[in-house]
Amino acid sequence: MKVLIVFDTRYGNVHKLAEAVAVGIRGVEGAEVLLRRVEITEPEAVIQQNERWREANEKFKAIPQVTLEEMGGADAIIFGSPTRFGNMTAPMKKLFDSLGGLWMEGKFYGKAGAVFTSTGTPHGGNEMTLITMIIPMYHLGMIVVTPGYGDPAIREAGSPYGATSVSGPMSDIPPTEKDLTVARFLGSRVAQVAKALASSKA
Repeated sequence: MKVLIVFDTRYGNVHKLAEAVAVGIRGVEGAEVLLRRVEITEPEAVIQQNERWREANEKFKAIPQVTLEEMGGADAIIFGSPTRFGNMTAPMKKLFDSLGGLWMEGKFYGKAGAVFTSTGTPHGGNEMTLITMIIPMYHLGMIVVTPGYGDPAIREAGSPYGATSVSGPMSDIPPTEKDLTVARFLGSRVAQVAKALASSKA
């Protein structure tokens, strides 16, 4: 059972959440994790102007870019993006916009999926960004899995819609341990749902 994590990042905080989601997935028997990035669309000259972005981007580039074949073949997909004015980033939106062919083939119908995000300020669009990623997942026919309030940490971190953190250049705080706890819980929950769906089909 392959669970695909596809994410974008700027300063490495969404990457940290992605790694925590992966830990949660690996805790479910039979689950395999594929950690992939979106296409880097920003000009290299712009990235090089910001030291933190430049350092995080070196690690980001080392992760393979997701392919449409991987997306079509995964049993579940979890999307992660920084927020941009209450929305996902342009590279993540570009990825969603490229899925028309696979959507027509029904490749996403009935697959489990979830979302996570990070903002630079409190109330900076966390939940709006999660929702903007969830809407195209509904169009694709995916079964959206949320953490709800299934873990006590969600009462102090994250969101019932997905894993979150308040990090980035404005707050300059990496995801907290409770943020990472929610991310691990989300990964585990998606893998469990994907496993149940696979069993029912079998």
